[in-house]
Amino acid sequence: MIDPHQKPTFWIGNVMLGLALAMLFFLGPLSEMLGGWAVVLWMGFAGIGMYLITKDKGPSNNLPD
Repeated sequence: MIDPHQKPTFWIGNVMLGLALAMLFFLGPLSEMLGGWAVVLWMGFAGIGMYLITKDKGPSNNLPD
């Protein structure tokens, strides 16, 4: 049986990557306000988002080897 539902970590990871993408559009003004910390914040959002997406390995495989 295939489980079509994704775990909440998958969706939280997608939200984090969406925030990282939105930050790219405003990275100029953010870097003026936060300095180099804007890039660190962007890398944090992207890294955590990728970790959460790859942590969810999808539905379990019920097929025999």
